[in-house]
Amino acid sequence: MKTYQDLIFEEISEEDISILTPIMKRAFDEDARIHLGKECGGPPGYDNGDFLRKYALHKDSTAFKISMNGRVIGAIILWIDNSTKHNFLGNIFIDVDLQNKGICKRVWEFVEHEFPDTKVWRTETPIFSHRNHNFYVNKCGFHIIKIENPKDLINGNFIFEKVML
Repeated sequence: MKTYQDLIFEEISEEDISILTPIMKRAFDEDARIHLGKECGGPPGYDNGDFLRKYALHKDSTAFKISMNGRVIGAIILWIDNSTKHNFLGNIFIDVDLQNKGICKRVWEFVEHEFPDTKVWRTETPIFSHRNHNFYVNKCGFHIIKIENPKDLINGNFIFEKVML
């Protein structure tokens, strides 16, 4: 267990999947509602635990369940490459009622604090997710380095990078 400000970070276990999946579903569904006008939407398995089992429990990922005030509020999945120090933010989500309150920014500050030897961080997010673009660029200091499938609203992605000093 690790703490950062008022947040608690614990390694994700199989037992956490049933707690985290509804939170993930709400977060991704809210993004689909806001940006696509759809009731639901997310990557395959986001709504039944398969996504978290595949990535958060993967032997090469570093994944944390995030709690605040005794409540599980979300998770983050990282891919840490200790040889190159080029790391990847695979996924981050916070429950809908706690979004836009600076919590994700504190989560990202924890990540940078926890992995100070990182040379480069990368991540990607769907083209349609304007809130994510704002978060990564304006709150966390990433830059857009590539757009994949720029004319495809659903399958297109922005690729972000943050070079650490």
